[in-house]
Amino acid sequence: MTSVADTTNTPVRKTISVKASVERAFTVFTTGFDSWWPRSHKLTQADLDVAIVEGKVGGRCYQRAVDGSECDWGKVTAWEPPRRIVVAWQLDAQWQYDPDLTHASEVEVTFTAEDGGTRVVLEHRHFERHGASGSQVQAGVGSEGGWGSLLNLFRARAEKQN
Repeated sequence: MTSVADTTNTPVRKTISVKASVERAFTVFTTGFDSWWPRSHKLTQADLDVAIVEGKVGGRCYQRAVDGSECDWGKVTAWEPPRRIVVAWQLDAQWQYDPDLTHASEVEVTFTAEDGGTRVVLEHRHFERHGASGSQVQAGVGSEGGWGSLLNLFRARAEKQN
């Protein structure tokens, strides 16, 4: 018999190459998060106005809607510019915010120089912390509309000249 922990201990891992410096890639991914995050991926009922990752340990990851309402989705747990960021993913399988950090999975993104660009590795792990819904969270972020397509949007923005 397979337990929830057995099926949710495999991370979702995505790797892309970006034709941009490590510094630019990190900046676009973090402080420039709103410049590439799709408006369709919103947590509020009203249209998305801005998506924010606060650049510091303990910083909020949240969305603000055009009506002023806000919805948190995570918290920065490691901030090491321009090489690494780790975020506690505080959304459950219904895309609802759970303030209990012990229920949060974890997203680590690293930025490494390679051949005139940057290798970006995103690993979303610890789905077992979501309890019974961990496999649904894992399936959602690993799906076609999950981290893979989001990283392609990020790459397009990071490679775009200002």
